[in-house]
Amino acid sequence: MIEATLSRPVAPPAASSRTLHIEQVGMTFPTKRGPFVALRDIDLSVQRGEFVTLIGHSGCGKSTLLNLVAGLTTPTAGVLLLEERELKGPGPDRGVVFQNHSLLPWLTCFDNVHLAVERVFGQAENRPQLKARTEAALELVGMAHASAKRPHEISGGMKQRVGIARALAMQPKMLLMDEPFGALDALTRARLQDELMRIVASTGATVMMVTHDVDEAVLLSDRIVMLTNGPAATIGEILRVDLPRPRDRVALAEDPRYVHCRRQVLDFLYTRHAHVEARA
Repeated sequence: MIEATLSRPVAPPAASSRTLHIEQVGMTFPTKRGPFVALRDIDLSVQRGEFVTLIGHSGCGKSTLLNLVAGLTTPTAGVLLLEERELKGPGPDRGVVFQNHSLLPWLTCFDNVHLAVERVFGQAENRPQLKARTEAALELVGMAHASAKRPHEISGGMKQRVGIARALAMQPKMLLMDEPFGALDALTRARLQDELMRIVASTGATVMMVTHDVDEAVLLSDRIVMLTNGPAATIGEILRVDLPRPRDRVALAEDPRYVHCRRQVLDFLYTRHAHVEARA
């Protein structure tokens, strides 16, 4: 039953429970001026149940790296493995949530999620089972009450909830998020961050998320991957966020461990790797 799958708490990952492995990955794009090296020498492993954020200045290749994991682009060097199998193109084992919710405007919230469920499980399950999966995913993100509404009838934050429900309903091995809250107002963003923490805790999801927001990265992450400036960006530093879960944003505001992590990221971004435009 999908209710059990989506709501079952998962124990913290063991050291050997590697989900994603990125080894010596590089990405070069052909341009009229010649090859443009976007990423080089990317080495990273993500453990099952881990929440990892990618942060860095604009143009550092955060979204490029996420797109490589999503299979939307193919690396020009190195290899990406998901549960020890090489990634070759997109697949339902990776659920993707973009800044733009990408919902089909002519479908209801239910039908937007059900479409993904049907594509993944349609050959193996009957209609009641597919319906149950869809309903459970909407319930998980608090959108069951709006299942009959179309995207233009709900707020931006609600659209993102449906996008998250659609991604989770496929039961992916990884949830990939590209600044999913970037277009939202501050209060809506905070509420969805709290909801995301609750969802990840209840499902044990493995998450990789791109963000520009330092506070968001520290609040949500187990590790923060900081990228150097592009071109030819690479991983400059990885910070482990040793804050207990569940996390409360108000309580953390004056927690010295939270303040220390935040300072470490700010120091990397604005002291050791100030934006290249600021030095021009």
